[in-house]
Amino acid sequence: MKWEEIDQQVCSVARALSILGERWTLLIIRDAFRGTRRFDAFQRSLGVTRHRLSERLRKLVEEGVLTRVAYMDRPVRYEYRLTRKGLALYPVLMTLSQWGDDWLDDGNGPPEHYRHSRCGKITRSVLSCDQCGEALRPEEVSVQRGTILTAYLEDLAEQGQNIPSDGEVARGAAQFWRDNGSE
Repeated sequence: MKWEEIDQQVCSVARALSILGERWTLLIIRDAFRGTRRFDAFQRSLGVTRHRLSERLRKLVEEGVLTRVAYMDRPVRYEYRLTRKGLALYPVLMTLSQWGDDWLDDGNGPPEHYRHSRCGKITRSVLSCDQCGEALRPEEVSVQRGTILTAYLEDLAEQGQNIPSDGEVARGAAQFWRDNGSE
């Protein structure tokens, strides 16, 4: 499978990476959360070429992560604002930052701290269960197949075919859904 086709897998991680997995993209989103809105400000902050920044911003707008809003009429100038879809990436950035703080600080501690405005304390992100509130640990969470993957595997079993590897299941289920999803 080619990178350009990664969004066709029946896999939420692959689909998310099709939008967020390119260089500069998460740094653009990080800066948007910090209040950066204008093209030149993104470029100054990141040091990315105009062409690459334009390309990444265009994709984020196309995918509904950012929206362009005119802030000047003559000439027309736009700024970029996070949409609800973009704001939903906040836990991703916090968790990624936490991982970097824990594993890549070279013994110097985190470069930044996050203060929770409601209690005034420095905080760390915690991934927790939305049902019971307990912290989620990898050894306590299992994956359950969703509707599309279940239907695909049932179809394979009915046809007497072998169950492919996980990566092949995600690709095969995508094709199965394209062929049968509209029924």
